[in-house]
Amino acid sequence: MSESPGLADQRALVADDASRMTLAEHLIELRKRLLISMIAVAVGAVVGFLLWNRILDFMTAPLCRLPEAKQSLSGKCEVYAFDVLQPIAVRLRVAVFGGVLFSAPIWLYQLWAFIAPGLHRKERRWAFWFIATSFVLFMLGVAFAYFTLDKGLSFLLGIAGHRVRALPNVNSYFNFVSLMLLAFGVSFEFPIVLVILNIAGVLSTERMRSSRRMSAFLIALFAAVITPSQDPFTFTAMAVPMYAFFECAIIFGRLRDRAKRRRIANDPLAQLGDDETSVIDDRPSEIDDRPSDIDES
Repeated sequence: MSESPGLADQRALVADDASRMTLAEHLIELRKRLLISMIAVAVGAVVGFLLWNRILDFMTAPLCRLPEAKQSLSGKCEVYAFDVLQPIAVRLRVAVFGGVLFSAPIWLYQLWAFIAPGLHRKERRWAFWFIATSFVLFMLGVAFAYFTLDKGLSFLLGIAGHRVRALPNVNSYFNFVSLMLLAFGVSFEFPIVLVILNIAGVLSTERMRSSRRMSAFLIALFAAVITPSQDPFTFTAMAVPMYAFFECAIIFGRLRDRAKRRRIANDPLAQLGDDETSVIDDRPSEIDDRPSDIDES
């Protein structure tokens, strides 16, 4: 037997009331979620420390694909440490960076579990997809940066000419690779920001369509500033996908506006927000004085 709509709404209200907590309870819940996230990052960092050789091969693979990398002192693909403390410092830093990536599903879930009780059912559904999509786009940006690193490295190592031999410092190289992966991961979150602003009503679809030229300029400026290498290939590799994401956000906004117009056409009250009250006609209805079929019988 299906549940009546009224009973379902009552149960939803009871669930919302049960999810309300005091300030102290919120702080306790926040401490719990942060503690779990920190433990997950620490465990991931230990795993990254133990898998150092594989991480080293992974992060130096773009460099080792270049002919310029064979021009080292030994004729092999190597990065050099010019200080006795650099190897352990770099290994610890890369282990923490890997711990954050390895434990991303756990701390993202903890973030979701903390904010979900304070959201309405519709907002909860949107928030889940935003967090999941953010993670996918961030990892997509990291992968995109990794497979385009060799082009930027080739430009940087060969720009000084054949008489200049580059000896990559282990500290500067791993900082460069980490910043590149992080920069591309953050830049690929651009469509999420646009979609959130569009849904919140801050940035309309028409506003995005009319500001294409200014947006292209701002995207190019952002790509020029945030890329660590400043080379033209890396700049293009970041700016082009960001503008493609901008166009995808416009398409999403147009589809959403079209669906909203259809809902309003079918039900005028659909344009009201969740916190808006509909107009209720409290005037008494007229009494029908016509004889009914029962009276005639």
